[in-house]
This record gives sequence, structure tokens and C-alpha cells, in this order.
Amino acid sequence: MMYDFTGKVAVVTGAGGEMAGAMVKKFTDNGACAALLDIREDLAQKTADDLGLGADRALCVKVDISDEDSVKAAVQQIMDKFGRIDFLCNVAGIEGPNDSRTEVYSTEGAKKVFAINILGTFLMMKHVLPVMQAQKSGAIVNLGSVSGMYGYEGEIAYGASKAAVIQMTKNVANENAKLGIRCNAISPGWVNTGMFRRIVGQYAEGEGRGSGWDNVHVGNIGRTAEPMEMANVAVFLCSDDASFVNGSNWLCDGGKTLDQG
Repeated sequence: MMYDFTGKVAVVTGAGGEMAGAMVKKFTDNGACAALLDIREDLAQKTADDLGLGADRALCVKVDISDEDSVKAAVQQIMDKFGRIDFLCNVAGIEGPNDSRTEVYSTEGAKKVFAINILGTFLMMKHVLPVMQAQKSGAIVNLGSVSGMYGYEGEIAYGASKAAVIQMTKNVANENAKLGIRCNAISPGWVNTGMFRRIVGQYAEGEGRGSGWDNVHVGNIGRTAEPMEMANVAVFLCSDDASFVNGSNWLCDGGKTLDQG
């Protein structure tokens, strides 16, 4: 499916990662300009370079999404260059520890997961929404997870953070529906990214968890998703084809949660 995003600007956080990079590709292939945000500007720039995006089409910005001043400065940079923000995809996030029961889970690890996944998503929406409200248009896609819907072992902080993201999505959708702004979430299962590979490694090392792959149930489709399969959904949700979709959480898990194996 192709869309006409000519003259539109997409902001994608976590742009150095595979899933966010796929979203940048999908938006720009459809004519949009892109602001690539990442804690490491060099990784965002690598994504832009790999996609052949020059300075006329792409802006790479170093940002710590858990720091409000950093987020405000990033949004100002985007506005100074492009003058508008049409789409926001909050992809940046961390998995944190995934090998511990609640009673031995790292407190510092939990704080970091909450700061990036929850506060970071909140701050990006907080400072992009006024831009979209002034335009009377915009679409936001947040990254949930099946972990935010089901209580998987060893994932208390990550699961709680993604449940919060799904709930914030509904709050923002409800507050802005009459202002021309839609907000939705996508909740993947296992996706073939660096995060997936790190989690499998943690599972393999976790006491009493068996091998990493013993704990990976990919769903009845029988494989992990590829990043572009998530990008396809995110970009659809930002398009006019999804004009009546608001406040939803799109489960994109290959059937993983059908039997909760």
C-alpha cells in the first residue's frame, strides 16, 4: 500500500533501531520528510545514510526522551527545520532486566525502564501535541507490547511500562479526538530486532528458565515478525485510510496470544 505523504513530517524516536528505521523508510518512501531521534545521534545518522536520506529530507537529533529539556530542544529543532509535525511514532524504549522474579528485580533497572518507556513516551506527546493542535491535524502511534497486555514471567517493569503506554494512548486519543488528532498503539509480539536477541540471551541465562528458545513462543504463524511488518501497521495508522481509528491498540503478534503458550 502506498500513501501520499508529500509535504508531511514524521518524527520517529529510537531511530537507530531496526523497527524505527523501518518506519522511517516507510514514511520517506511515501514522500514524507523525517526527524530521526535517538539517544545516539550517530545511530540516527546511520539510519538516514543507509536509506539515502539527505539533509533536505531528514533531520537527525540526539535526544534523551526521559529528560524534558532534551525533548523540548529536539521538538524546537524539528520545528526550526520543517515547521510542522504530522506524525509521531514513539518507538524508543528499553527492555530492562527480563530474567528476574519481582522480589529480586533490580530497583534501578525498573526505574530506568519506567523513565524511558513511560516518561519518555509521555514527554514526547506532551511537547508534540501543541504543534499538532495548532495545525488541527496529526497522528500518533505509540509502541505497546503483548507484555503490556499479559503478565509474562520476569517482565514486571517492561510489562507495566507497556501497559502504561497503552493507557496513555487512550487518554491522548480521548482528549484530542475533536482537535483533528488521532492516537493509537501497536502491540507486537516477538520482532526480529536487537531487543529480541538480547531478551532471548537473558532468558538463556536466567535461573530455572531453561534455554533462551525454550521461553520464546512466536505464535501460530510460526516465526518472529520482521520490523517492516510493524512499520506497515504504524504507517497505515497514520494515514487517512485509518481516519476512523482512534484510541485503539493493534495486536500484531502473529497469533502469539491466542493460546498464551
